[in-house]
Amino acid sequence: MAYVVGEQCIKCKYTDCVEVCPVDCFYEGENMLVINPDECIDCGVCEPECPAEAISPDTDSAAAKFADVNRKYSSEWPNITKKKDAPADADSFKGVAGKFEKFFSEKPGS
Repeated sequence: MAYVVGEQCIKCKYTDCVEVCPVDCFYEGENMLVINPDECIDCGVCEPECPAEAISPDTDSAAAKFADVNRKYSSEWPNITKKKDAPADADSFKGVAGKFEKFFSEKPGS
């Protein structure tokens, strides 16, 4: 089992989770983060740190859709190991539905 970053991270991209991850398994896209499932040790310390509640176990039915997204983009995007400031408008996107279809970007983060 591993943890998965889901749709609620899109356009929020808080990095509180990155700061607590003991194995640095987060990867950064332009407007969201993903977890490499092969590197995640299933410790769960990231889940309660996410202000957008975007992280869940891959066994959660809602997370299943994003397991493939996490696997694919964790092999393409750069690793992130330090907390960064969230986008200025992050709070306005918390809880917004349909963010994947409207805002997901395949571009890597910086």
